[in-house]
This record gives sequence, C-alpha cells and structure tokens, in this order.
Amino acid sequence: MSKKIKYTDQPMSMGERVADFLPPPSKLVKREKTVKVTLELTEDSVDFFKRQAKRESVPYQRMLRGLIDIYAKQHETAR
Repeated sequence: MSKKIKYTDQPMSMGERVADFLPPPSKLVKREKTVKVTLELTEDSVDFFKRQAKRESVPYQRMLRGLIDIYAKQHETAR
C-alpha cells in the first residue's frame, strides 16, 4: 500500500542559500609537467587500453599515464 500524496496551495519558504564551495572549472584540470617518451607496447595491451578508454570516454594515453603514475607513487612510498 503506497502513501497518498497530499498537495497544498500554501506558499513554501525558501531554504538557506549556501555559498558556492566548488572551485572554478580552471582549477579542476590537473596540470602536471609531462615528458614525451617513445615506448613499444604489445598490440594486445594497446587494444585493451583503447577499449577501456573508449568506454570511459577518455584518451587511452591519459589512462596509461595514470596507471604508470599510480604504480610509481605506490613503489616510491614503499622504499
């Protein structure tokens, strides 16, 4: 049994206005210094990352870079 919704014509009071706490769009893009490298990968690996990147709507190079960054940070802190 569902509850019956009661509608009213009574005026509603507005809630408290919250200050904008989100950063501007320009601050949302993480800019890091990058270095171009030449790297040979297996065709299967590249195809896998291209498929995954397409599903996530991101460039596959960014996905690979993110993977390498996470790996490097994980092992740098393990020292």
